[in-house]
Parts: sequence; structure tokens; C-alpha cells
Amino acid sequence: MTDAPAPAVRAGDPRRFNEVLDATLAGLREQPSRTWSIIITIYGDAIVPRGGSVWLGTLLSFFRAMDVGEGVVRTAMSRLASDGWLERRKSGRNSFYRLAEKGSATFAHATQHIYFPRPSLWDGRLDLIVTAGSADREAVRGALQSAGFGSPAPGLWVGPPGEEIPAAATNELKLKASGDTAELSALAARSWPLQAIGEAYRRFIAAFAPMRAALAGGTVPTDLDALVARVLLIHEYRRVVLRDPLLPAAILPEHWPAEEARLLCGELYRALLRPSERWLDAHALGEDGEPLKPASDINKRFAV
Repeated sequence: MTDAPAPAVRAGDPRRFNEVLDATLAGLREQPSRTWSIIITIYGDAIVPRGGSVWLGTLLSFFRAMDVGEGVVRTAMSRLASDGWLERRKSGRNSFYRLAEKGSATFAHATQHIYFPRPSLWDGRLDLIVTAGSADREAVRGALQSAGFGSPAPGLWVGPPGEEIPAAATNELKLKASGDTAELSALAARSWPLQAIGEAYRRFIAAFAPMRAALAGGTVPTDLDALVARVLLIHEYRRVVLRDPLLPAAILPEHWPAEEARLLCGELYRALLRPSERWLDAHALGEDGEPLKPASDINKRFAV
């Protein structure tokens, strides 16, 4: 298996897109090392839909385009394997990594939250869970946090509308909170860090609006650049949206930016999907040495 360079697909002047992509990468480099987190993103967004196992060389080629060194990637992969997120398999001199069972449920929930958010049906009430008398408060607390529940006070949790109560909390006391929108808005503001989430959405919009302008100006990235841009897009979007409880508009702060961010993310994702999938078709190799087959339903993501 060798890494042939991805063919450049050009229309107009591609340098403008490259400049925007470089600026996005520069912003990421200013943060603490997140190579392991980007690996999680590329698995969830691109590898799991193609079966879940991929040659290490594929990942090294991808990260090379991000100017991330081979040693950094290998260390991050080993860490994820040690922590139980990935499983490694050797075939001759080649290494392959697949998503471990530990991460399957987490990936499934995140995938739904990112690409297919639940409909905004609401009966005007919020679920309350009281855990003050729980025998295993820490386990219940962790399960509720992972499910997106917020907490306005110790031992009290509020559930986003439509979110199922996790199995660990099914024996806890369950109540319903009702009231006018002002009262429920105040409860939501005490339960979730809505101001911080809103600011994170606005930073996302500011960071990726120039990429939309570059694409709208007629420039087309190379296939590999399209994949890098796609993974960075989802990496940054998921960091915000997975914190968002997806509350009804009636109880959210004014000028809530989530829908604008989602529309921007979806527009860019659809624009980058075809060229990025071309690169994966040619370079994402499985344990049999053949390219991983593309997912049949990937075009349904961010459906409008």
C-alpha cells in the first residue's frame, strides 16, 4: 500500500480556499493538542460509515495534509487504543484500527445529535429527575450528563424535550415542570450554560463563513483539502452541538444562533462531500487491501 497524491480538482483560483483552510488550521494549532479528538471526528464522520476499520497509512496521509507529524498521530492512536476507544489489528507490516465496542453507543448518539437532530415537538413541560436519595449518585450523574440533562441545583436534573431518560436513572423520582415561557426560560438558563453555548455557535459561524464565501466564489479545493475542511468543520461543530440541549425556541435566549450555525455547517458539508468522498474512495483502505465502500445513506446528512 502506498500513498499516491490526491489529484487536484481546480476551477477558478483555488488559492483563496487554501488560504481560508490554512487560517482555520492555524486557529486549531493555537489550541492545546487535539490530534486524538480529530481522530475521533474522522472515525465518526468518515470511517465508521464505511465499516469502521482503516489502514493507519490512510490516517497518516490525512494528518500529513494538516501538517501533523507521524509520531504525533501514532502516539494518539496508541492512546485511544489503550483507553479502549480503538482496536488495533496487524496484517503483515500494516496496522489497521477500528472503533471498539466501547465507543459504538457514544458514536451512535453523537451521530444522531450532529446530523439528524430530533424534531422540535414540545408539550410545554420539562422532565425533572430528583437524585438526592440515589444509592449510586455518581453513576446516575454521569449518565444524565452524557444524555444532555442539565442541573439547576444539586440532586435535581432537567431533561431536554424528547430525550430519553438513561437506564441508570430509570429508578429515580421523575416529575414534570410546567409554567409560562418566562419561568421555563429561567429554569433552562439555570440548568445549562446557554450563554457560553451561544457564544461558541457565534465563534463557529465567524470561523467558517469565510469558507462558504470562498466556495461561493467559484473555487474548488483538491479532494484531500476537501476532506480536511470537512473533518475540521464537523470537529468544530460537534464540539458545540453536543453541548447544546436542543431546547424549544420558546424558552431559548433571543437571537439564538444554533439554526444559523446548522445551516452554515450543512451547506459547507454538502459542498465538500463529493470531493472528500472521492479521496476516501481512493485512499481509505481496509484490511483486505481494497478501498472501503462508501456509505449508501451519507447524502442524507444535514437534509434540508
